[in-house]
Amino acid sequence: MTDLTIYYDIFETPFGWMGLLASDKGLRNTTLPQNSPDICYEELGPEMVGAVQDSNRFDELRQRIIGYFEGHPETFEDVPVDLEDASEFYLAAWRACQSIPHGETRTYGWLADQAGNPRAARAAGQSMARNRLAIIVPCHRVVASDGSLRGFGKSTT
Repeated sequence: MTDLTIYYDIFETPFGWMGLLASDKGLRNTTLPQNSPDICYEELGPEMVGAVQDSNRFDELRQRIIGYFEGHPETFEDVPVDLEDASEFYLAAWRACQSIPHGETRTYGWLADQAGNPRAARAAGQSMARNRLAIIVPCHRVVASDGSLRGFGKSTT
């Protein structure tokens, strides 16, 4: 594995503190808003060891996220991501999830179909539960076939 420089920023949103973690290739992890910067730091995980704090790198994305939390509809499909360790199916499911319009929901079955395997609704659900890019990949827009929320992976404190 090549050595990657990892960058992070932790910033305040209208709903609490949020963390972003990226390489030069793109975004690798986010947190949902938390009660403190320390919680964000912990939630960003082991890649934080040796990571470089760089607010400037995240300026535009930070402003877009804050705008999103202030009620301005936003899509993040154009945000570069670095998720090379994920399976092709997960990557396809995450890309499909990003296409769900603000204010709408889709089912795990729809997501599986869009990711190329219509019979893999459970795997689509697992991809949402393992989503490391909360808000950027809006897994909260994917629901069970009965409309209920199931297996949401990120938590808030």
